[in-house]
Amino acid sequence: MAIFLGLCVALGFGSGDFVGGLASRRAPTLAVLAAVQATAVAIALTLVLLTDAEVTGRDLGFGALAGTGAVVGLGLLYHGLATGRMGIVAPITAVIASSIPVAWGISTGEEPSALSLVGVACAVGAGGLIARERDLPADGGRVGRDVVLALGAGVAFGLSFVAYAETGDDSGFWPLLAARGTALPLALVAVAVTRTSLRLPRRELRFAVGAGAFDVSATALLLVAVREGLASLVAPVAALGPAFTVALAWLVLSEPIAKWQRAGLVLALVGLVLIAAG
Repeated sequence: MAIFLGLCVALGFGSGDFVGGLASRRAPTLAVLAAVQATAVAIALTLVLLTDAEVTGRDLGFGALAGTGAVVGLGLLYHGLATGRMGIVAPITAVIASSIPVAWGISTGEEPSALSLVGVACAVGAGGLIARERDLPADGGRVGRDVVLALGAGVAFGLSFVAYAETGDDSGFWPLLAARGTALPLALVAVAVTRTSLRLPRRELRFAVGAGAFDVSATALLLVAVREGLASLVAPVAALGPAFTVALAWLVLSEPIAKWQRAGLVLALVGLVLIAAG
Protein backbone atom coordinates (compact mmCIF):
# COMPACT_ATOMS: atom_id res chain seq x y z
CA MET A 1 0.00 0.00 0.00
CA ALA A 2 2.81 2.43 0.87
CA ILE A 3 4.45 1.91 -2.54
CA PHE A 4 1.14 2.55 -4.29
CA LEU A 5 0.69 5.72 -2.25
CA GLY A 6 4.24 6.71 -3.18
CA LEU A 7 3.31 6.40 -6.85
CA CYS A 8 0.24 8.56 -6.25
CA VAL A 9 2.50 11.13 -4.57
CA ALA A 10 4.78 11.12 -7.62
CA LEU A 11 1.75 11.53 -9.90
CA GLY A 12 0.53 14.48 -7.83
CA PHE A 13 3.88 16.25 -7.71
CA GLY A 14 4.59 15.56 -11.37
CA SER A 15 1.17 16.82 -12.47
CA GLY A 16 1.50 19.89 -10.24
CA ASP A 17 4.89 20.73 -11.72
CA PHE A 18 3.50 20.37 -15.23
CA VAL A 19 0.46 22.58 -14.62
CA GLY A 20 2.51 25.09 -12.63
CA GLY A 21 5.01 25.20 -15.46
CA LEU A 22 2.23 26.04 -17.90
CA ALA A 23 1.15 28.92 -15.65
CA SER A 24 4.71 30.23 -15.38
CA ARG A 25 5.12 30.45 -19.15
CA ARG A 26 3.07 33.64 -19.36
CA ALA A 27 3.08 34.88 -15.77
CA PRO A 28 5.74 35.74 -13.16
CA THR A 29 6.98 32.61 -11.38
CA LEU A 30 6.72 34.21 -7.92
CA ALA A 31 3.11 35.22 -8.54
CA VAL A 32 2.32 31.67 -9.60
CA LEU A 33 4.15 30.29 -6.57
CA ALA A 34 2.15 32.55 -4.24
CA ALA A 35 -1.14 31.44 -5.82
CA VAL A 36 -0.07 27.79 -5.55
CA GLN A 37 0.74 28.18 -1.85
CA ALA A 38 -2.49 30.10 -1.12
CA THR A 39 -4.50 27.29 -2.73
CA ALA A 40 -2.53 24.72 -0.75
CA VAL A 41 -3.24 26.53 2.54
CA ALA A 42 -6.98 26.58 1.82
CA ILE A 43 -7.08 22.86 1.00
CA ALA A 44 -4.86 21.95 3.97
CA LEU A 45 -7.17 23.89 6.29
CA THR A 46 -10.15 22.03 4.87
CA LEU A 47 -8.46 18.67 5.47
CA VAL A 48 -7.67 19.64 9.07
CA LEU A 49 -11.25 20.68 9.76
CA LEU A 50 -12.67 17.47 8.26
CA THR A 51 -10.45 15.03 10.20
CA ASP A 52 -9.79 14.29 13.86
CA ALA A 53 -6.25 14.57 15.17
CA GLU A 54 -4.16 14.95 18.30
CA VAL A 55 -1.44 17.39 17.37
CA THR A 56 1.50 18.53 19.47
CA GLY A 57 3.88 21.46 19.21
CA ARG A 58 6.53 19.03 17.98
CA ASP A 59 4.32 18.00 15.06
CA LEU A 60 3.67 21.62 14.12
CA GLY A 61 7.37 22.42 14.40
CA PHE A 62 8.36 19.61 12.05
CA GLY A 63 5.56 20.64 9.70
CA ALA A 64 6.89 24.21 9.62
CA LEU A 65 10.39 22.86 9.02
CA ALA A 66 9.10 20.76 6.13
CA GLY A 67 7.41 23.78 4.58
CA THR A 68 10.55 25.88 4.93
CA GLY A 69 12.66 23.15 3.33
CA ALA A 70 10.26 22.86 0.41
CA VAL A 71 10.26 26.62 -0.29
CA VAL A 72 14.04 26.92 0.04
CA GLY A 73 14.48 23.90 -2.24
CA LEU A 74 12.17 25.37 -4.87
CA GLY A 75 13.95 28.72 -4.73
CA LEU A 76 17.39 27.15 -5.20
CA LEU A 77 16.13 24.79 -7.90
CA TYR A 78 14.40 27.52 -9.91
CA HIS A 79 17.45 29.78 -9.62
CA GLY A 80 19.73 26.97 -10.70
CA LEU A 81 17.56 26.05 -13.67
CA ALA A 82 17.25 29.69 -14.73
CA THR A 83 20.92 30.69 -14.48
CA GLY A 84 22.89 27.43 -14.68
CA ARG A 85 23.05 24.20 -16.61
CA MET A 86 19.81 22.25 -16.40
CA GLY A 87 21.60 19.03 -17.23
CA ILE A 88 23.60 19.43 -14.02
CA VAL A 89 21.13 21.04 -11.62
CA ALA A 90 18.01 18.91 -12.19
CA PRO A 91 19.47 15.38 -11.92
CA ILE A 92 21.70 16.17 -8.92
CA THR A 93 18.74 17.70 -7.11
CA ALA A 94 16.58 14.66 -7.84
CA VAL A 95 19.20 12.16 -6.66
CA ILE A 96 20.10 14.02 -3.44
CA ALA A 97 16.45 14.69 -2.57
CA SER A 98 15.61 10.98 -2.71
CA SER A 99 18.88 9.72 -1.19
CA ILE A 100 18.67 11.67 2.07
CA PRO A 101 15.38 10.07 3.24
CA VAL A 102 16.76 6.64 2.30
CA ALA A 103 19.90 7.20 4.38
CA TRP A 104 17.84 8.64 7.24
CA GLY A 105 15.43 5.70 7.23
CA ILE A 106 18.19 3.10 7.33
CA SER A 107 20.11 5.01 10.02
CA THR A 108 17.02 5.08 12.25
CA GLY A 109 16.52 1.33 12.13
CA GLU A 110 14.56 0.58 8.98
CA GLU A 111 15.59 -2.72 7.42
CA PRO A 112 14.44 -3.04 3.80
CA SER A 113 15.30 -6.28 2.05
CA ALA A 114 18.33 -6.55 -0.24
CA LEU A 115 16.03 -6.80 -3.26
CA SER A 116 14.22 -3.64 -2.21
CA LEU A 117 17.51 -1.80 -1.78
CA VAL A 118 18.47 -2.71 -5.34
CA GLY A 119 15.10 -1.33 -6.43
CA VAL A 120 15.75 1.84 -4.43
CA ALA A 121 19.09 2.30 -6.21
CA CYS A 122 17.34 1.88 -9.56
CA ALA A 123 14.62 4.37 -8.63
CA VAL A 124 17.15 6.96 -7.42
CA GLY A 125 19.18 6.61 -10.62
CA ALA A 126 16.00 6.77 -12.70
CA GLY A 127 15.01 10.03 -11.04
CA GLY A 128 18.32 11.57 -12.03
CA LEU A 129 18.00 10.42 -15.64
CA ILE A 130 14.40 11.54 -16.05
CA ALA A 131 15.05 14.96 -14.49
CA ARG A 132 17.98 15.65 -16.81
CA GLU A 133 17.43 18.33 -19.41
CA ARG A 134 19.52 19.67 -22.26
CA ASP A 135 22.31 21.87 -21.00
CA LEU A 136 22.21 25.63 -21.40
CA PRO A 137 25.13 27.30 -23.21
CA ALA A 138 28.49 27.06 -21.49
CA ASP A 139 28.30 30.66 -20.24
CA GLY A 140 25.11 29.92 -18.30
CA GLY A 141 27.15 29.59 -15.12
CA ARG A 142 30.11 27.82 -13.63
CA VAL A 143 29.75 24.10 -13.03
CA GLY A 144 30.83 24.48 -9.41
CA ARG A 145 28.09 26.99 -8.68
CA ASP A 146 25.51 24.81 -10.40
CA VAL A 147 26.53 21.83 -8.29
CA VAL A 148 26.28 23.89 -5.08
CA LEU A 149 22.78 25.10 -5.99
CA ALA A 150 21.70 21.56 -6.89
CA LEU A 151 23.12 20.12 -3.67
CA GLY A 152 21.39 22.84 -1.64
CA ALA A 153 18.05 22.20 -3.34
CA GLY A 154 18.38 18.44 -2.96
CA VAL A 155 19.27 18.69 0.73
CA ALA A 156 16.37 21.07 1.37
CA PHE A 157 13.87 18.76 -0.35
CA GLY A 158 15.31 15.70 1.39
CA LEU A 159 15.13 17.31 4.83
CA SER A 160 11.56 18.39 4.10
CA PHE A 161 10.65 14.73 3.51
CA VAL A 162 12.42 13.68 6.72
CA ALA A 163 10.59 16.39 8.69
CA TYR A 164 7.23 15.09 7.48
CA ALA A 165 8.26 11.55 8.43
CA GLU A 166 9.10 12.74 11.96
CA THR A 167 5.54 13.93 12.65
CA GLY A 168 3.30 11.76 14.81
CA ASP A 169 0.77 9.37 13.31
CA ASP A 170 -2.03 10.94 15.36
CA SER A 171 -1.31 14.47 14.16
CA GLY A 172 -3.44 14.05 11.06
CA PHE A 173 -2.94 16.78 8.50
CA TRP A 174 -1.90 19.49 10.95
CA PRO A 175 1.77 19.21 9.87
CA LEU A 176 0.60 19.85 6.30
CA LEU A 177 -1.21 23.02 7.39
CA ALA A 178 1.84 24.13 9.37
CA ALA A 179 4.04 23.56 6.33
CA ARG A 180 1.83 25.52 3.97
CA GLY A 181 1.18 28.17 6.57
CA THR A 182 4.95 28.69 6.70
CA ALA A 183 5.53 28.49 2.96
CA LEU A 184 2.88 31.08 2.00
CA PRO A 185 4.36 33.99 4.01
CA LEU A 186 7.82 33.17 2.68
CA ALA A 187 6.48 33.27 -0.89
CA LEU A 188 4.72 36.58 -0.20
CA VAL A 189 7.93 38.05 1.24
CA ALA A 190 9.74 37.10 -1.96
CA VAL A 191 6.94 38.74 -3.97
CA ALA A 192 7.21 41.93 -1.90
CA VAL A 193 11.00 42.10 -2.08
CA THR A 194 11.02 41.69 -5.87
CA ARG A 195 7.95 43.94 -6.27
CA THR A 196 6.21 41.32 -8.34
CA SER A 197 2.54 41.85 -9.14
CA LEU A 198 0.22 39.17 -7.78
CA ARG A 199 -2.27 39.64 -10.59
CA LEU A 200 -2.58 36.64 -12.86
CA PRO A 201 -4.57 36.27 -16.09
CA ARG A 202 -7.62 34.05 -15.66
CA ARG A 203 -6.09 31.14 -17.56
CA GLU A 204 -2.83 31.22 -15.60
CA LEU A 205 -4.72 31.61 -12.33
CA ARG A 206 -6.68 28.44 -13.07
CA PHE A 207 -3.43 26.61 -13.80
CA ALA A 208 -1.88 27.90 -10.56
CA VAL A 209 -4.90 26.79 -8.52
CA GLY A 210 -4.74 23.39 -10.17
CA ALA A 211 -1.02 23.13 -9.42
CA GLY A 212 -1.68 24.00 -5.79
CA ALA A 213 -4.39 21.35 -5.55
CA PHE A 214 -2.11 18.69 -7.04
CA ASP A 215 0.80 19.72 -4.83
CA VAL A 216 -1.03 19.75 -1.50
CA SER A 217 -2.87 16.51 -2.33
CA ALA A 218 0.46 14.84 -3.08
CA THR A 219 1.91 16.09 0.20
CA ALA A 220 -1.12 14.83 2.12
CA LEU A 221 -0.67 11.40 0.54
CA LEU A 222 3.04 11.59 1.38
CA LEU A 223 2.16 11.97 5.05
CA VAL A 224 -0.08 8.92 4.85
CA ALA A 225 2.55 6.94 2.92
CA VAL A 226 5.41 7.48 5.38
CA ARG A 227 3.09 6.42 8.19
CA GLU A 228 2.12 3.24 6.32
CA GLY A 229 5.54 2.05 5.19
CA LEU A 230 9.29 2.52 5.33
CA ALA A 231 10.49 6.02 4.46
CA SER A 232 13.55 4.49 2.80
CA LEU A 233 11.23 2.80 0.27
CA VAL A 234 8.56 5.47 -0.10
CA ALA A 235 10.99 8.35 -0.77
CA PRO A 236 12.56 7.10 -4.03
CA VAL A 237 9.14 6.13 -5.38
CA ALA A 238 7.64 9.51 -4.46
CA ALA A 239 10.64 11.24 -6.07
CA LEU A 240 9.67 9.88 -9.50
CA GLY A 241 7.42 12.89 -10.06
CA PRO A 242 9.49 14.09 -13.06
CA ALA A 243 8.47 10.92 -14.90
CA PHE A 244 4.84 12.06 -14.89
CA THR A 245 5.86 15.61 -15.83
CA VAL A 246 7.78 14.29 -18.83
CA ALA A 247 4.89 12.00 -19.79
CA LEU A 248 2.36 14.85 -19.61
CA ALA A 249 4.60 17.14 -21.65
CA TRP A 250 4.79 14.40 -24.27
CA LEU A 251 1.05 13.68 -24.28
CA VAL A 252 -0.26 17.25 -24.04
CA LEU A 253 2.46 19.38 -25.63
CA SER A 254 4.01 16.76 -27.94
CA GLU A 255 7.43 17.46 -26.45
CA PRO A 256 9.99 14.79 -27.40
CA ILE A 257 11.40 12.45 -24.79
CA ALA A 258 15.19 12.25 -24.81
CA LYS A 259 16.97 8.90 -24.96
CA TRP A 260 18.26 9.16 -21.39
CA GLN A 261 14.75 10.00 -20.17
CA ARG A 262 13.40 6.87 -21.87
CA ALA A 263 16.14 4.89 -20.17
CA GLY A 264 15.16 6.50 -16.87
CA LEU A 265 11.53 5.51 -17.33
CA VAL A 266 12.51 1.90 -17.97
CA LEU A 267 14.87 1.92 -14.98
CA ALA A 268 12.08 3.38 -12.83
CA LEU A 269 9.77 0.50 -13.77
CA VAL A 270 12.49 -2.01 -12.91
CA GLY A 271 13.04 -0.29 -9.57
CA LEU A 272 9.33 -0.31 -8.72
CA VAL A 273 9.05 -4.01 -9.51
CA LEU A 274 12.07 -4.83 -7.33
CA ILE A 275 10.83 -2.69 -4.43
CA ALA A 276 7.38 -4.29 -4.58
CA ALA A 277 8.86 -7.77 -4.85
CA GLY A 278 11.18 -7.13 -1.91
